Amino acid sequence: MAALKEKRTCGQRCEDFGHFVWNSENGTLMGRTPEKWVYISLYYVAFYVVMTSLFSLAIWTLMYTLDPYAPDYQDRLKSPGVMVWPDSYVDEKIEITYNVSDKSSWMKKATILHNFLKPYNDTKQQECNYHNCTKGKYFIQNDFHAPGHTKWACPFTQSMLGPCSGLDDPTFGYNCSMPCLIIKMNRIIGFLPTNHTESPPYVNCTTLDGHDNVAKIEYFPEKGVMDLSYFPYYGRLAHPTYVNPLVAVRLSLVGEKKAKIQCRVVADKITYEHFHLPYEGKVTFTLTQLK
Repeated sequence: MAALKEKRTCGQRCEDFGHFVWNSENGTLMGRTPEKWVYISLYYVAFYVVMTSLFSLAIWTLMYTLDPYAPDYQDRLKSPGVMVWPDSYVDEKIEITYNVSDKSSWMKKATILHNFLKPYNDTKQQECNYHNCTKGKYFIQNDFHAPGHTKWACPFTQSMLGPCSGLDDPTFGYNCSMPCLIIKMNRIIGFLPTNHTESPPYVNCTTLDGHDNVAKIEYFPEKGVMDLSYFPYYGRLAHPTYVNPLVAVRLSLVGEKKAKIQCRVVADKITYEHFHLPYEGKVTFTLTQLK
């Protein structure tokens, strides 16, 4: 017991540690002979080489099965949402209000539309989307023939919106009782809106409040058609120059100059009845003109 309780000096402890590191009597390094250290080193080198190889193989297999241009698992939404510009949201409701006698009021709406239409500038579209698309047919592309190993996109120019393009009337009709609205359908990769190539989707707007405050509804392009050549969309990487087809709606307000309007994109595969998805296939908004 006395020997167990014997205290060792610092020099003795250092001597013992040095003897552990290198024992000249047994020829061991930290308790093992050089031969054993070689075997242990080879074992761990082989172990980590195998683990690294398995990890690399797993990553390679995963990347090989992924499509670099489209996600394997997409949103459950099968029918696209619909939006309206100029956008003005109040508690998830869209209320578009302007005052014809207040220049700052209607200029604000016009500025929103001008900014929204910048990607649709005629010159810009002619530069980036110069492919000659066949109207009235789906633009199915199985290969990547466009520059940069991408797919072609059909041009949609600002001038195609006619009087609502902002080119001839930069106010978009907000200085009078004929304001223009722009309807856009959101993108879904690979989505084909109809089963028939001869019947493209189109926008149809109706009043919901029961008051006949809209004397006339005009659509641009003609009949509010979204041509089939803009479908399908192949994703941001495969379709970098793609722009959504638009439909401009010009309304002639009369009476109280206030109307609740619903604009729906009509097509075989576009639904709009879902109660919990208020923007699926349609958009509802209130348009008010102040004096």
